[in-house]
Amino acid sequence: MNQPTAHIIGAGIAGIASSIRLTKLGYKVHVFEANPHTGGKLHAVEQNGYRFDLGPSLFTMPHLVDELFELFDENPKSYFDYIKKKNLCNYFWEDGTQFQVKDSLAKFIEEAHITFNEPKAKIEAYLNRNKLKYDLTQELFLEKSLHKAKTFLSVSTLKAIFQMYKLHLNDSLNTTNQKYFSNPKLIQLFNRYATYNGSSPYKTPGIMSMISHLEMYYGTFYPKGGMHQISQSLTEFAKSKGVEFHLNSKVDHIVTDRNRVKGLDVKGRFYGSDLVVSNMDIFSSYTSLLKEAKKPKKTLAQERSSSALIFYWGIKKEFPELDLHNILFSDNYQAEFDAIFNQKKVYHDPTIYINITSKEEKTDAPPNSENWFVMINVPANYGQNWEEIRSTLKKHVIDKINRILGTDIAPLIETEYVWDPVEIEKSTSSHRGSLYGASSNDQMAAFLRHPNFSKQFKNLYFCGGSVHPGGGIPLCLLSSKIVADCVLDSNHEYV
Repeated sequence: MNQPTAHIIGAGIAGIASSIRLTKLGYKVHVFEANPHTGGKLHAVEQNGYRFDLGPSLFTMPHLVDELFELFDENPKSYFDYIKKKNLCNYFWEDGTQFQVKDSLAKFIEEAHITFNEPKAKIEAYLNRNKLKYDLTQELFLEKSLHKAKTFLSVSTLKAIFQMYKLHLNDSLNTTNQKYFSNPKLIQLFNRYATYNGSSPYKTPGIMSMISHLEMYYGTFYPKGGMHQISQSLTEFAKSKGVEFHLNSKVDHIVTDRNRVKGLDVKGRFYGSDLVVSNMDIFSSYTSLLKEAKKPKKTLAQERSSSALIFYWGIKKEFPELDLHNILFSDNYQAEFDAIFNQKKVYHDPTIYINITSKEEKTDAPPNSENWFVMINVPANYGQNWEEIRSTLKKHVIDKINRILGTDIAPLIETEYVWDPVEIEKSTSSHRGSLYGASSNDQMAAFLRHPNFSKQFKNLYFCGGSVHPGGGIPLCLLSSKIVADCVLDSNHEYV
C-alpha cells in the first residue's frame, strides 16, 4: 500500500507544526515555501554584530512546542530549550510612573495595590474571572473546530453556554476593565492585551481579558537562541522525521477537480497529493491559489488586524532599567486606537514596545550594547505613504524614549533595520500586512474566522494565524492540532 501524501503551502510556525503532526499520522509530507527560509514571521537578521528576531517576540505556553517533539517520544530539551522569566514586563508612563509585572500573582496583586491604589480584592477578583473565562472556553474556542456540530454537543461546551453571562461578551475589554478598576493606568495595562491579537480594547469583547491570564498565570519564557530558534528547531526536527521542505518554491495554484483537491501547481509543475494544507493567509489563499472557488465573502471582508512598524536598532549602550519586554505607554490610549482602526493613521504619540533579547543572550549584541526591537502598532496597509510615516514616526519614537528614559537615544543608534506593513505583506503574504489576519473587534469575530477545513473541497485544510483559532504562536500551534484532528475525522458534520 502506497504511503499517503500531504502537501503544505507555507513554512510558517503552523505549517511546520502541521507537517510534524501529519507525519505522525503516517503521511509523507512536503512543505512548499516561497521564501528561501522557513519560519514565516519567525525569522531573524544579523547586522553589524547585532542579531534581531524579526517577528513575534513574546513566548508563552511553551508546552505547545514541547508536545510536537513528544509526539515521537523525543525529549524536547534535546532540540529546544527555554527559560522562564521572573519579570514579565516593565511598564513606563510619561509622568514617571514605572511598574514591573513579576511572575507571581500574589506579588502582582500586592504591588499593583500599592502602585495603583486599587483594592486587593478587586484585583484578585479580576484575575480569577479571567481564569474562569479561559477554563470555560479553552476547549470550545481554542482546541476544537468551531465548525463541527459535535463540538457544540460536548459537556464542556454546554457548561460554557450556561455560564455565558460571566464572559463579558457584550462589553468591550475597556468597559470590562473599568468595571473592576478606577485607576486609568491599571486599566490601560490590562487594555494592552487586545493588541495580542491585533485588536482595539475599545471594540474587542471583554472575553479577551483571558489573554492576560495566559501570560500572568502560565508565565512568559525566553527560548534559548531567540524566537527564531522555535521555528528552526521544529524545522530540523521535521526534517529528521522525513518531512521535505522545498524553499524558493512559490505555489501558483491549488489544483481541484469538482469538489476535491488533487494537488499543487508549483512553478509549472504538478504535485499530486492526498491532502493539502494551506498555511498562507486565508485572504491570499482564496485570491491567489483558489481563484475559481466560491469565496467566503463575510470572512474575507472582516476588518484587518493592526500591523506594525518596527525599528531594529543596535544601541551602543546598556539600559539597566529595561528588561526583555518593555512598554512605554501613550498618554491617550483611546485616541491611539481610534487613529489605527477608524482613521487608518499612525498616532503621533504611540505606545512603544521595546524587546531586547541581549538581556538574555549577550551574544545578540556587541559588548556594552543592546539590540532593540522597537515596535509601534499601526494600521494595516491601505495605501498610506509609509516612507513618510517611517521618517515622522522615528522622530516621535525617539522623542518619547528620550523623555521617559531621560536619555538621548539618537547618537546611540549605530545600525538600523526597518519593517513596515508593506514589507510584512511582501515577505509573509499577510493581506495588507496585518499581523493576525482579521481583527477581533467584533463579538462574533471568533465565529467568522475561516474553519480549519474547506466545506467546498474535500481534503483541503487551513492553518495559521488568519484562521481558527487566531493569531500568535500558541494559537497557530493549536490550529495545526485542529487540522490533524480534522484529518482524522474526515466525515465532517458542518454547521
